[in-house]
Amino acid sequence: MENRVVITGIGIYSCIGENLTDVLDSLQKGRSGIIYDDPRKEFGYRSCLTGFVKDPDLKPFLSRRERIGMHQPAMFAYMSTKEALENAQLDVDFLEKTETGIIFGNDSTAGAVIETIDKARARKDNTLIGSGDIFQNMNCTVNMNLSTIFKLKGINFTLAAACASGSHSIGMGYLLIKQGLQDRVICGGAQEINVYAMGSFDGLGAFSVRHDAPTKASRPFDRDRDGLVPSGGSATVIIESLESALKRNAPIYGEIIGYGFSSNGDHISNPNFDGQYRSLQMSLKQAGISPDKIDYVNAHATSTPVGDSTEAEAIFDVFGNKVPVSSTKSMTGHECWMAGASEIVYSLLMMQNDFVAPNINFENPDEFSAKINVVPEYKEHKIDCFLSNSFGFGGTNSSLIVKKFIK
Repeated sequence: MENRVVITGIGIYSCIGENLTDVLDSLQKGRSGIIYDDPRKEFGYRSCLTGFVKDPDLKPFLSRRERIGMHQPAMFAYMSTKEALENAQLDVDFLEKTETGIIFGNDSTAGAVIETIDKARARKDNTLIGSGDIFQNMNCTVNMNLSTIFKLKGINFTLAAACASGSHSIGMGYLLIKQGLQDRVICGGAQEINVYAMGSFDGLGAFSVRHDAPTKASRPFDRDRDGLVPSGGSATVIIESLESALKRNAPIYGEIIGYGFSSNGDHISNPNFDGQYRSLQMSLKQAGISPDKIDYVNAHATSTPVGDSTEAEAIFDVFGNKVPVSSTKSMTGHECWMAGASEIVYSLLMMQNDFVAPNINFENPDEFSAKINVVPEYKEHKIDCFLSNSFGFGGTNSSLIVKKFIK
């Protein structure tokens, strides 16, 4: 007997809003969070565009001892997790007495590592680095900090899977709960946005250089796209067995019914149709539904020529040309390690409020995107079941299916 897995809390800290209310407003209005960032120009970036997310002030919430081991990924993750726990009606007293796990997607701590190295070089004495740096530097910084702050007693590990990290974290939590190994898992994804984090990525020439119009730069599926825009922040999705959720009378945002995954086993950075197709088919098979039951697809589409085209082919092959498709990255840019989690949050907000967020800047389809139903403007639309794609470097693919909860 497998457990049903439901979502009981969500939280977001992103470039289109620092809470669910503001993010919902941005999604409905098609408001972009992308800016021209002067420090990137000074640093030597080819592209100076980014989704802007400010560092939160944690002093009202945490002591200095609690803050000392936190750099951007953990800081962002604290904000989204705080909101998600409040929405899930969970507090520290309850978490300390019950088994609650945490799996967060995070794949870089470049800012913290470089700042530590700079201290060591300047002071010529490693004992003067500071006790908090080690906890900022480690890739598991989010889990280390949040599990301590919130007194978590269940599964605890960081998942690094490039731009599918946030999605796989939810998928792994889903499998653990489904199999009865955990009652509740805090899942999510966090992404730093400092200049150190994306320098090598910028060097690949993968970023848009549409500096004259930052909010027009991210153009998933559009014929005239010239690259992605890096972004970040954090998103948290609290998942729970249905039995546990009902027992504590928790709010239920949706039910996870399918998790598909695959590896391309091919080129380290180029996408692969077969890998994406297998991920999509696996999610549908696990959910036990036919493609026509999907009311909306939140595409991975990052605004790169090859990536968007490959995904459009896979979506068309599985779903045809009827299901509404949009990439919220048109507004947020590519939130990287966070994206798979944030796009579940964005899609849940759409499902709750009966609309499809626009794929802004979609003006001219190419031969591939012309085959699918890309939605360029806000569209009122009833969503009972959606699918969200996430694909990453190294050929890692993840597809999650979520439906409205029916008791």
